[in-house]
Amino acid sequence: MSATVRIPTPLRSATQGASTVEVEGATVGEVLKNLDAAYPGIGERLLDDQGQIRRFVNIFVDEEDVRFASGLDTRVPEGATVSIIPAVAGG
Repeated sequence: MSATVRIPTPLRSATQGASTVEVEGATVGEVLKNLDAAYPGIGERLLDDQGQIRRFVNIFVDEEDVRFASGLDTRVPEGATVSIIPAVAGG
């Protein structure tokens, strides 16, 4: 299954400046694994040493935050958009 992954500005250097890329995968975990295979090094910026989504990285499948779904096991339907959104702090 193919999904469109939206890449935030701070990570675009890893994707040669692309703001979106097409990646295969049936789950968020598979999409991120295949994203890292296509763009080496991006995975370590998204996942921690235990292989979990980093605390300050938010990932959505369409409009659903995967932290409130099944995390890396969240299903990614054909044609879905996976958005990587770094957390923003401020006040």
